[in-house]
Amino acid sequence: MSNLDHSEIKAHLIGGGIASLAAAAILIRDGDLLGHNITIYEETDQLGGALDGTGNPEDGYIARGGRMLESKYLCTYDLFSSIPTLDRKQTVTQEIFQWNEIIQTGSKSRLVRNGQRLTAPEFGLSEKHILTIEKLAITPEALLGNSRISDHFDGTFFKTNFWFMWCTTFAFQPWHSVVELKRYLVRFTHLVAGFNRLHGIMRTVYNQYDSMVLPLKKWLEERNVNFCLDTQVTDITFIEHGSKHFAESLLCENKKEKTKITLDAQDIVIATLGSMTEASSIGGMDEAPVLKDKSTGGAWTLWETIAKGRPELGRPDVFSDHVEESKWVSFTATLNNPALFDYIRDFTGNIPGEGGLITFTESNWLMSIVLPHQPHFMGQPEDVQVLWGYALLVDKVGNYIKKAMSRCSGREIMTELLGHLGLNDQKEAILRDTICLPCMMPFITSQFLRRRYGDRPAVNPKGYLNFAITGQFCEQADDVVFTVEYSIRSAMTAVYTLLNLDRKPPAVFKGQLKPQNLYKAFRALHDMDA
Repeated sequence: MSNLDHSEIKAHLIGGGIASLAAAAILIRDGDLLGHNITIYEETDQLGGALDGTGNPEDGYIARGGRMLESKYLCTYDLFSSIPTLDRKQTVTQEIFQWNEIIQTGSKSRLVRNGQRLTAPEFGLSEKHILTIEKLAITPEALLGNSRISDHFDGTFFKTNFWFMWCTTFAFQPWHSVVELKRYLVRFTHLVAGFNRLHGIMRTVYNQYDSMVLPLKKWLEERNVNFCLDTQVTDITFIEHGSKHFAESLLCENKKEKTKITLDAQDIVIATLGSMTEASSIGGMDEAPVLKDKSTGGAWTLWETIAKGRPELGRPDVFSDHVEESKWVSFTATLNNPALFDYIRDFTGNIPGEGGLITFTESNWLMSIVLPHQPHFMGQPEDVQVLWGYALLVDKVGNYIKKAMSRCSGREIMTELLGHLGLNDQKEAILRDTICLPCMMPFITSQFLRRRYGDRPAVNPKGYLNFAITGQFCEQADDVVFTVEYSIRSAMTAVYTLLNLDRKPPAVFKGQLKPQNLYKAFRALHDMDA
C-alpha cells in the first residue's frame, strides 16, 4: 500500500472511542489521508467511548469513570502534541503537563480506617508476599497461563494496605488474570516508591471528555472527518484466498435503514472490538441502575460474528460472558451545597484535584471516592461541586445500607458514604442538595479477566491485508489494558502497518530496567524509606 496515493484511500473506523479517534488523527497526520475519506461509525449518539462526561447542574453530572494518566504514556502524548486545546493556546499535551506542574498529586489520605485518614500508609507486605511479587515480575507470561491472582497469593495478601491501594487504583479483583497484574507491576515499577501518596499520577484540567475528546473531535471535524452516530456495524464480510483475507464490505444499520458499504481495493477497516462500557445503565437519586448484558449493543456481537470460524480473530466470549466477574458501579454526585465537599476537603488535607482516590478500607463494598479539581465539567457553575466514586464489591451488603450496592439508588449510595464519613446526623440536609447518579457497567473490567494466548487477537492479524483491530481487547506486548495509552498504541500500530509506513509507535517505557527504580521499589515494598 506504500506505493499508493494515500489521499485516495478511504478508511472505515468502527467504534467512536479514543482508539478510533486516535486512528483517524494518525491517518491524517502521519498517513496523509484526507479527512473526508475517513468515516467513524459509532452505535451511540456520543463519541469518546469510556472517556465520557456529560450532564448539567439541574439534572446532575455523570462520568462513568476516568482513566489514570502518568508521564510515561508516550503514545498518548505523541498524539496530543499535535492537537490544540479548544482555546488554541497550546497543545493538549502541553496543557496536561503544565497543569500537573501546578497541581501535583500527593495524597494525604489514600486510605481511611476507623474514621481516620492514613497519610502514606505502609504497604504491610510479608516477605512471602514480596517474593511472590518479585517472582511474578520475572516469570514469562506463558508459564502463568490463565491463572488468577488468588492462585498465587494467600488470603493475607488481600488484607494488606498494598492490595487495598493497588486494587482500587487499577480496579483489580482477586479472580482477575495474574498476567495482567504482572504487567502492571512491571509497567509501573517507577511509580511503586510513591504509590501510597499517588505520586506520579496525572490528571487533566477537566474530565477527560472535555479535556481530551472534545479537542480531538474538533481537530477531526476541521478536517472534515465523517461521524456516523447512532450507527451500528453488524458484520464485516471478507474475501478469502487461502491464507489471505480482504475486508470487502461493511453491513450497517441505524434507526432508519440497513446499509451495505462496499470497499474499494485500496480501502482499509480498523475496528474496535469489545467494549468496557457497553450496556452501561444509569440510575437516579431514587432508582438503582439495571444490570444489562452484551445483547444491549453491538460491540460484542460484531466481534462474535466476525470471529466465528476465524480463531485468529480471538475469542470474545472469554471477556463478554462473565459479567459477575467484570462488573462494578460508579457514581457521580452533583452537590448544590458546599458543606459535604468542604468537609471531605478538610478531612483529607488535600485541595480538590491534589489528593486522588480515597478508599474506605472497612467498607463492605470497598468504596472509594475522589474530589476532582473544580469545575470538573466545562460550564459548571461556581456554586456547584462534583465528586466521583466507585466500589468493587457491589454484591456485598453495605455497612449502613443493608442491601447490595448493585441494587442501590443514588440516595442509598450517598447514605452509605455519609456513614463512612461519620456524617449521619447531617444526612437529610446534605441529600436535599445532592443529585447522585449511579452507573452499572457490566464489562468495565472484562479486559482483566483470565485469558490464554490467542484469546486476544493481534492488532494486525496475520494474513489480513486491509483490516486491523484496536482498543482494549487486542494483544500488545508489555503494555497494560484499562489505559488510554493501550488504545492509542493500538491505533498507531494499526495505521502504520496497514499503510506500510516506515514508522513505529514510541516504545513502551521500561522503567523496570533502571536500577534506581528497582532499588526504590524494593525499599518501598519493604516499607523502608525510599
